[in-house]
Formats: sequence, C-alpha cells, structure tokens
Amino acid sequence: MQIGKVKGTVVSTNKSEKLHGLKLLIVKPISLETFEEKGDVFVAIDAVGAGEGEVVMCVGGSSSRQTSITENKPVDQSIIAIIDSIDLNGSRIFEKFR
Repeated sequence: MQIGKVKGTVVSTNKSEKLHGLKLLIVKPISLETFEEKGDVFVAIDAVGAGEGEVVMCVGGSSSRQTSITENKPVDQSIIAIIDSIDLNGSRIFEKFR
C-alpha cells in the first residue's frame, strides 16, 4: 500500500471496454517520514470517489483488482481509501479537516 495525493484526472474516450465507466486519477506518492511529495506520478483507478487534492491510499498489482469495480479488469493501480488522518510515532502528521 502507498499513500499519495490526487493531483489531477485523465480523460480517455477510446479505451478497453473493461475500463468504461471507471474514473482515472493522477496520484503523486507521499513520504510518511516527511509527508512531502516524492517520486513519479502514476495513474490509478478510483474505487472510492476521491477527488483532486485528497490524500489517498493506493494498492498496485493483483491487489488493485480486488475491489468490486476493478475485479477482472486490466488495472495495475487502484485508490482504495480516502485518508482522514495519519498518526505516526504518537504524533498526528496529517488531518483532513483542520
């Protein structure tokens, strides 16, 4: 699992039939040690109704095909949760509603 921030959307009118109706979002990974953005962005299928600017939890590989909307679909990254808060070593490092 990986934590990231939704940075944008991808629109595709021509795609595999199995991807019709699925929302594609651009995610930038976040370091849990510093809570700063790091690494390359990636495209993920939104399984939970996330939006731009939200901090989300993503899974890749076969785990990304374990949601009800991604089962048996050609998916390699899925957003499986919108994060409300993160506590690390006794300190709150992120809270959605401040």
